[in-house]
Amino acid sequence: MTKLMNVLTWSLAGTVLLCGSAPAAAQTTAADGVTVNAAGDPQYSTFSLCAIDPATGQSGAAVTTRVPFVGRAVPHVRARPDKGVGAVCTQASTAVEFGARGLDLIEKGVEPKDIITQLLAADERRESRQVGVIDMKGRSAAHTGTQNGVWAGSKQGLNYTVQANIMVGPEVIEAVAATFEATDGAGMPLAERMILALEAGYAKGGDRRWGSLQSAAIKIADPNNPGRGGDHIALAIEVGEHANPVGEMKRIYMTTARRLGYREFSRVEGADVIELKRMLHALGYWRPTLAVFPDPAPAREYGVFDDETITAVDKFRADNAMTYQGNAPGLVDARFIAALRAAYFKKRKGA
Repeated sequence: MTKLMNVLTWSLAGTVLLCGSAPAAAQTTAADGVTVNAAGDPQYSTFSLCAIDPATGQSGAAVTTRVPFVGRAVPHVRARPDKGVGAVCTQASTAVEFGARGLDLIEKGVEPKDIITQLLAADERRESRQVGVIDMKGRSAAHTGTQNGVWAGSKQGLNYTVQANIMVGPEVIEAVAATFEATDGAGMPLAERMILALEAGYAKGGDRRWGSLQSAAIKIADPNNPGRGGDHIALAIEVGEHANPVGEMKRIYMTTARRLGYREFSRVEGADVIELKRMLHALGYWRPTLAVFPDPAPAREYGVFDDETITAVDKFRADNAMTYQGNAPGLVDARFIAALRAAYFKKRKGA
């Protein structure tokens, strides 16, 4: 059963997961563009998502906002080989230290609702904070202070909590929650589920300020991945500033993970393939037993980039010291084309 909390009664816009506002006169702007209030707290009006995948033991935190470099302050994750810990997001009038402290308390077995109580107990600025917490048992909780800019609120569901402030309205977190729930049990990686959920919220308008500086970030902790230096951080993407930070974060994830959809592809054919074969033939790489390359060449036979041509391309690359780790079979890139054309025209000129 989910819980929707509208902290403020009017339905103006807000951001998910970290937000808070101080009087304009008390605010300054840091060198990187982040607003800092009189108490020195960075102001992240944001929407964010904390989530877990019980099957893999992964925990994740994803966020986007209308200020730069949100990944440095809001999302915090941790994993242990025993599949413990979880995720914390701290935003609005952001107390960055809540991230590590919250994860420490999860590790001690404290329930998320009690973690928030402990974090805010002696906090004089609790009403300007927004915090979301989830543990690996799927228990979650969030706090939205009464001084958070509208629209602000949170929603908890199976294995997630989403929070936002200074949003265009509650439809932002509803879209995030609905999209995340829709992919449950689909076998999709946690990171992809979270990015798609943020994308859905972003499409609804997200942060109502529509500032020129926008950012997004995601962190995934995995008990089965030692990460770097044993931190178990399996994924960390930060888009420090971009016109469409969530879209760029998705592009980076899809490309580096080689997920289906990151590129378009099909069997290649056309006049450029005929030209490729003509040059490779002249240099003795493609059908060297063919006496004369036909001109014009039949498109159906000569215009297809087939296995025979891939073999010829790879041999030319090897003979010209152009075989590099990570190259796809039959890679025809700018470097290859330049070398092939130079060799071909040199031979033609010599002939």
